[in-house]
Amino acid sequence: MEIGAQFYTLREKCTNLDDFALALKKVAEIGYKFVQISGVCEYTPEWLDEQLKKNGLKCVLTHYNAEEIRNSPKAVVERHKTFGCSNIGLGSMPSEITEKNAVKFINDFKNSAIAIRDSGAQLFYHNHDGEFARCADGKWILDKIAEGFEPNELQFTLDTFWVQHGGADVCDVIDKLSGRVKCVHLKDFALVNGEQRMAPVGRGNLNFPKILKHLRDAGCEYALVEQDHCYGEDPFECLKESYEYLRSIL
Repeated sequence: MEIGAQFYTLREKCTNLDDFALALKKVAEIGYKFVQISGVCEYTPEWLDEQLKKNGLKCVLTHYNAEEIRNSPKAVVERHKTFGCSNIGLGSMPSEITEKNAVKFINDFKNSAIAIRDSGAQLFYHNHDGEFARCADGKWILDKIAEGFEPNELQFTLDTFWVQHGGADVCDVIDKLSGRVKCVHLKDFALVNGEQRMAPVGRGNLNFPKILKHLRDAGCEYALVEQDHCYGEDPFECLKESYEYLRSIL
């Protein structure tokens, strides 16, 4: 299992190509070799390929435009192949997370997921807390989504913070989705002055030595550090703190 950096953490530092290029350089200097590209400025696949190679980085996942995935899946795969990435991610359900919309999501994206698979790539779905609401039959919305696709059609980018925020047990969910969590988002869950906050990995209350063991057993390949909010701290320093902690326990 490799450690990577999710660039959504750095989105405010990547609003133009010059700053994006600098951010890639700084992430590589921290020690990261793998990245997810999400939330950054517009770029061409050729530009990203050049910058990744220049910094010794590999993009292992993206979050990509849902409508393009739905309507032009093969073109999306070809765009990703230009910079050597075969994992194509959806950052969330395109609409409010409800049982009814989960059924619509399955119907809308089933053929795209199959087309992406048949083109040699893989579609990923990133959860938030809403997927842990119960359906009429007692199952989670997350269960409904998982049941709507074959494992080779849809993988899950499981997010440790949002699983905890949704009231579920992180390790239990990892075990349930074993074989379908090739990429995960690692962010810690902390309580600061009574406020639930995202935190660098190792600073909060999640049991990451235990979580990492379950991830290994579930076949996880890339553990991607993400922190949506850094609460005034330097996001590069947060990524560095997480990287150093993970290196110390892996």
